[in-house]
Amino acid sequence: MINQETIVALATPSGAGAVAIIRMSGKESITIAKEVFQSVSGKDITKQKTHTIHLGTIVDGAKVYDQVLVSIFKNPNSYTGEDVIEISCHGSTFIQQQIIQLLLRKGCRMAQAGEFTLRAFLNGKLDLSQAEAVADLISSDNEASHQIAMQQMRGGFSSEISKLREELLNFASLIELELDFAEEDVEFADRTQFHDLLNRIEFVLKRLIDSFAVGNVIKNGIPVAIVGEPNVGKSTLLNALLNEERAIVSDIAGTTRDTIEDELVIDGMGFRFIDTAGIRETKDVVESIGIKKTFEKIEQAQVVLYLFESLKFKVSSSEYLTEIEKVRNKYPLKPLIVVINKIDLLSIIEIETIRKQLETLNLKLQTISAKNNIGIDDLKNQLLSFVNTGALRNNETIVTNTRHYDSLLKALEEIQKVKFGLQSNIPSDLMAIDIRQALYYFGEITGEVTNDELLGNIFANFCIGK
Repeated sequence: MINQETIVALATPSGAGAVAIIRMSGKESITIAKEVFQSVSGKDITKQKTHTIHLGTIVDGAKVYDQVLVSIFKNPNSYTGEDVIEISCHGSTFIQQQIIQLLLRKGCRMAQAGEFTLRAFLNGKLDLSQAEAVADLISSDNEASHQIAMQQMRGGFSSEISKLREELLNFASLIELELDFAEEDVEFADRTQFHDLLNRIEFVLKRLIDSFAVGNVIKNGIPVAIVGEPNVGKSTLLNALLNEERAIVSDIAGTTRDTIEDELVIDGMGFRFIDTAGIRETKDVVESIGIKKTFEKIEQAQVVLYLFESLKFKVSSSEYLTEIEKVRNKYPLKPLIVVINKIDLLSIIEIETIRKQLETLNLKLQTISAKNNIGIDDLKNQLLSFVNTGALRNNETIVTNTRHYDSLLKALEEIQKVKFGLQSNIPSDLMAIDIRQALYYFGEITGEVTNDELLGNIFANFCIGK
């Protein structure tokens, strides 16, 4: 599958900048670089050591394109496992394109999306889960997602899976060996040890599968719906959380007719806040559509902030308590934070009365003044308390990839079949089928088992220069 052509691409973001990096990989990359590069010291670039940097100019005959730095990485000690050249030039888009077109004329072809990392995988520099972590690392936008991607890129997840696969493979070999001596009725695989191994594998797989719930929200951000009646300060709260004028604020009820979303990182954790249309009875067709979307966003949210205006709650607390109970009963598994806005309009005694009323529903009160930025930090801390970051703090393996999650579920199903077969004393040849299938799903994660379609789907999501 390894393509022998030399590929080239821009490794830095497209557009003008101070510096740009153009990357080549393939057996002809150093030779091609020699044709277009003139060292200021007159060195022959093909005779230089790996991991060295050289100053010179990119030329095409008498035409000079730019003064550059050329970095040499010789196989197998490079990112792709092939000869790699990186040209650091000035960041003009014109210069970038001129150099790339020159390299194409000299025998390179443009790299496809993720082709450098694909070659790294095919040349054994990375396993498949590590290669996928490269894309996660590039797209990480908060400390938590960065930490998980770094751990996976270092091989934390794949090494755990590979170890389990190796142990299972050893027992599978012994059971397969028993099939060759079926007439002698001998057992090479110790059934007690095998049962202990299956229990251990089942435990690890369940832990990894459970971690996906945390990993998925860390990777994609935790969706938080801000809901309530019109004009209670939902948009003002969103602006206060983001510390910018993101949503339109006015005294006119029903200003927000569609959902507004934005992201915020709180203490290294990503949150996606969704400002929704106010919930009320209305004959306005457009506003009705917005209210319908509000309930859809509540369904999608991990956390719901139910916002009330302080004076209205004080006057009609029994009505609002009934409304809160309805929402909690409708979405019993979603954390619900009751937030009273414009708290500066109430006395301490009135606040305590509301707090006690909410305690009858086993709910805690969060008091804020969105306009005056009072209580916003306390609300952020409350949101953080809903995120289970224990595994992250303890540096445990966390699954964030849907493909891995699916393979883990299938592997667990096969392991449980093997356990049942072992307890039921089914013939070794039938048990061996389930073991082989479990090994297959383990191999799918790390790349021992793969195909062109799978690799195409994975690397199509990469940027061109990676």
